[in-house]
Amino acid sequence: MPKHNYSVYITIALTALFIIVLFGSFYLAFNTTSEPIDTTLAFPVETDSREPILPIPLTVNLDERKVDLGRQLFSDPILSGDGTVSCWTCHNLSLGGTDSLDVSIGINGRQGEINAPTVFNAGYNFRQFWDGRAIDLEDQIDGPLTSDFEMGSSWDDVVSRLEDDETYSQLFSIEYPDGISPNNIRHALATFQESLITPNARFDQYLRGDENAITDEEKRGYQLFQSYGCISCHQGINIGGNLFQRFGIMADYFADRGNITEADYGRFNVTGFEEDRYVFKVPSLRNVELTSPYFHDASVSTLEDAVLTMGYYQLGLNLTDDEIGSIVAFLKTLTGEHPEMNNPAES
Repeated sequence: MPKHNYSVYITIALTALFIIVLFGSFYLAFNTTSEPIDTTLAFPVETDSREPILPIPLTVNLDERKVDLGRQLFSDPILSGDGTVSCWTCHNLSLGGTDSLDVSIGINGRQGEINAPTVFNAGYNFRQFWDGRAIDLEDQIDGPLTSDFEMGSSWDDVVSRLEDDETYSQLFSIEYPDGISPNNIRHALATFQESLITPNARFDQYLRGDENAITDEEKRGYQLFQSYGCISCHQGINIGGNLFQRFGIMADYFADRGNITEADYGRFNVTGFEEDRYVFKVPSLRNVELTSPYFHDASVSTLEDAVLTMGYYQLGLNLTDDEIGSIVAFLKTLTGEHPEMNNPAES
C-alpha cells in the first residue's frame, strides 16, 4: 500500500484556513461601517457615533406656504366649537410650547385630565400623547379637536366654518387641489408642527465638536445622567419620545402619591393589557427647563424635584443635592433656539 504523507495534508489545510481568514478580514474591513445606520432620520447628522444622543438638524425642508397655512390654523380659535380655544391656547410657543398649567383649560372653562406636553420637536416623537394612542402628528389632531374637554368641535363644523371664510377658502385652493377637507387641515397643521424644531442647543453644539459649549459641571451632569441610567430612556434625537416606560419601576409611585385617576393608567387605556397599566411614552427632555410643571400629572414644578423623583422611582437612587444640581445643569443645556413667534391671531 502506498504511504500517505499526512504532514503535507495538514500543511495544505492550515494554509487554506489562513487564506480564508485573511481574505475574510479584508472583506469585513472594507464592507462594514463604524457608525450605525439610522433609517428614521432623513438628514445628515455630524456627531460622534458613540453618543446615544443626536443633535437636532439646523433646518428642515418643508413647504413654507403649507407651514404658514398651518401656523394660521394653529393659532385660530375658529377650529373650536365655541370659537374661544385654539391649538395655541394649550401649546403657547412663547411658553416652551405648553401652557404652564397643571391641566389645560378647554371650551366652556372645562379642565382637561392630563398635563399638556410641549409641541416643540413633537415631530421626532415615535407616538403622540402620553399614552401613545396617535401614531403621528396628523393622527393626533382629531383628539383635541373633537374632545369635549378641549376644542369640542367636529370635522363637519370645522370644514363648514373654514369654507365660509374667504381667506381660508383661497389659501386652501392654492395649496391643495381638492380644497378644504379634514385630511388637508390635518396635513397643514402637522406640517407647521414639523417646523417647530429647536436646534443649536448648547449640548448640540457640544455634540458637534465644540468642547467649550458646556461647562465642566454640565459635563459632570451628563456623565451622571449616563452612568446612573437616565440615558436608557432619554436618548436619541429627542432625548426621549421614542419608547414607552412604566412610571415607578423601582418603587410604587402611584401608591405613594395616591388619588389614582384614569389618566394615571397610561397606555393601559389604549391597549387594555394589564402590563401597560402606569406605562407612558417617555417625554422628550429638550427645552425641559421651559416646560414646568412636570410629568403627566404635573406633580412637581421644579427640575430639581423632577430629577429627585426620577432618581428614586425609576432608578432606585437617593440622589444628593450636588448630584441633582449637576444633572439639572446638564438638562438646561438642552434648551434650543426657536423663532420668537407671537400669536398671529392676537397681532
